[in-house]
Amino acid sequence: DVGYIGENTRASTSANRTTAPTTANGSLKSTGNQFGQSAEQSSRLGFKGTEDLGGGTSALFTVEVDLAPSTGTTVMPGSTRQAFVGLQKKGLGIGAVGTQYTGIHNAVAATDPGQTNNMMGNVIYPRASGSAAAPTADSATSGTTVSYTVRTANTLTLQSDKFAGFSAGAMLVANNRNDTQTTTTVGNTTTTTGGLTNQNGWGLNANYTLQKFYVTAAYQAFTSKNDNGPTVVTTTAANGATVTSPTPAIWSSATGGSNIRDNQFYAGATYDFGILKAYAQYVARKASVQQNSGNYIKRNAEQIGVRSYITPTIEGWASIGMGKGNEFGVGAPTVNFNGWQLGSNYYLSKRTNLYAIYGQTQTSNGTVGNGAAAVTTSYGGSNYAVGVRHTF
Repeated sequence: DVGYIGENTRASTSANRTTAPTTANGSLKSTGNQFGQSAEQSSRLGFKGTEDLGGGTSALFTVEVDLAPSTGTTVMPGSTRQAFVGLQKKGLGIGAVGTQYTGIHNAVAATDPGQTNNMMGNVIYPRASGSAAAPTADSATSGTTVSYTVRTANTLTLQSDKFAGFSAGAMLVANNRNDTQTTTTVGNTTTTTGGLTNQNGWGLNANYTLQKFYVTAAYQAFTSKNDNGPTVVTTTAANGATVTSPTPAIWSSATGGSNIRDNQFYAGATYDFGILKAYAQYVARKASVQQNSGNYIKRNAEQIGVRSYITPTIEGWASIGMGKGNEFGVGAPTVNFNGWQLGSNYYLSKRTNLYAIYGQTQTSNGTVGNGAAAVTTSYGGSNYAVGVRHTF
């Protein structure tokens, strides 16, 4: 997937200090363009295979890595998207172990009108830079977005075949370690090493197909427990406001987290009217620190869209969505956001198409941060891309 990508972002902030009623206003703007890649779909190279073991049972494997064709980097460092091995039994289902997509990501991929492209404007699978409570962040290549965790390592998955249109699955993540804890003091510095480091998770998913109607839902929860992770510290600012740290960080597929709980939910549905296919989506996420569940960040968003073949070789889609992010602190700081996207494909063959995509994202003025350091911010961005995609 290579093409020409243009981008325009703008942000304004107002920092409110507690010792005096002074306000500093500022606005920043950035524009850019490049011959890049992975606008409509993340460029990747993968291998998969199966072996018939007899009796309706087969062994299978998948290995998939990210590519950056326009930068000269053939395989991106740390770019494993999936790497797993499993067994499949006809009439029963599939079990696999390794690095895999989560139940939520598989559900999103099946019900997203933009097919999880990497352009701005999608509030379910967001693409751009921003804070965890705000709508825009792109870390899909590292296995997460601000909406949900995309993939996890050290994962066992089970997925049933369809029975009367219904299928269900489960996921278990386990990466635990417990070392002897030691404490070393040098001068005024004390260092503690070892102890407990657990990165766990689980998830459930289900989907149902009835003729032209499809509905799916998934829930996943991740926890991390680290004896030497950050502790909760509460201080009082000059104006009497309470400032509590640390703010929870979302769970990472590569490193897990540091004493956090991260709960995620998704539901989506599609209906094929023949001339077009309609989409509806909802996602919610809340992360909190282990030591105090009142220290949290959370985000929810909803989106609708349509996708249709305008001619036998020209396909188009559109989506629009909105949502809200908020976190702990004085007044429960909140940011509202919205986004929309338009796109089209022109198929030269079954495996090759030209594409054009445009998307916009906008946040309202809202307060992000807690206590004395609260900052009022707004963010807007748009980008477009034209390119060619080839699949094989």
